[in-house]
Amino acid sequence: MSSARALSDDQVAGELQKMESFIRKEAEEKSREIKLKADEEYEIEKASIVRSEINAIDSLYEAKFKKATLAQQITKSTIANKTRLKIFATKEQALEEIFEDAEAELKKISQDKSSYTKVLSGLIEEGLFALMEEKVSVKGRKQDLELIKEAAKTAKAHFEETAKFEVQINVVETDFLNESSAGGVIIINGTGKIEVNNTLGERLQLLSETALPAVRLELFGPSETRKFFD
Repeated sequence: MSSARALSDDQVAGELQKMESFIRKEAEEKSREIKLKADEEYEIEKASIVRSEINAIDSLYEAKFKKATLAQQITKSTIANKTRLKIFATKEQALEEIFEDAEAELKKISQDKSSYTKVLSGLIEEGLFALMEEKVSVKGRKQDLELIKEAAKTAKAHFEETAKFEVQINVVETDFLNESSAGGVIIINGTGKIEVNNTLGERLQLLSETALPAVRLELFGPSETRKFFD
């Protein structure tokens, strides 16, 4: 075997330079790989953070939008309810004024004595037919006492002619209706337990109840929510 020949200093320097170049190249490659990997991870992390922030912003916006929408709906509902209540109150006030005017006109009926006596006679006769008893009492306003007596005679005659039996009418002179009332009479049976309220005020009250749906329809038109009428 021949012994290996030793390298010269130049050869050793050349080999070292090659080794250094190789190591430097490997280091540069590894550095690039690390940088690329770091950049890639950075972009991934950045995208993740951006998505998270966007989702958070979207969630916050959605929550605020829902809250604003709900607040708007509540406000609209409140305004609508207040408007409906105001319209209802205005309508009720208008109806009240109509019947107040009617009551004022009703009180004028008693000013025409001749016409009012005929009204009283009709009211008394109606009460006689409602009770169909042989003895009744009639009560009215104190200022109408003489008119009631006259009207009772006429009502008695008409009733007896139709009913074919006599009736005794007692005009009450100790207990009267309120002087400020519109007038009319109350007819009471013989035992005092049954009354027929034929006062003009009571007639107006009954009329206001029965005519109210028609008056509403005439004034305000058909209701959008009302399906039936009284």
